[in-house]
Amino acid sequence: MTVLDTIKELSERRGKTLRQVTDDLNFSENYLYSLKTKTPNGANLEKLADYFNVSVDYLLGRAEAKPINEPIDLAEVANSDDDAVWSRLLSSGGRPLTEKDKMAIKLLFSDKWDDITQKAKDLDNNK
Repeated sequence: MTVLDTIKELSERRGKTLRQVTDDLNFSENYLYSLKTKTPNGANLEKLADYFNVSVDYLLGRAEAKPINEPIDLAEVANSDDDAVWSRLLSSGGRPLTEKDKMAIKLLFSDKWDDITQKAKDLDNNK
């Protein structure tokens, strides 16, 4: 698979045309098509990897990547007490969620309504 093939696949998953990708990244009109036979330079590889949220190795066919736009099951997150799950998947304005934020999400998506309501009250009382 060429770099172009990988970019086509990633574009389709995102619902983007190659023209849109070219425009978004300010590449010349036929640049992406040139990748059928060439390897992009480091700067362009980095731009493409960041744009598609994959590694450079993935673009070069050296590594596997999780599909982009993979859905997050908020009910699953809400029922998890693992802080690593919360930190990896969710943030508030680019910052980690506060305990109050987590309680609000749990309240919305959890199946433990009574326990969570009490925990939220306890958090408010601890201030």
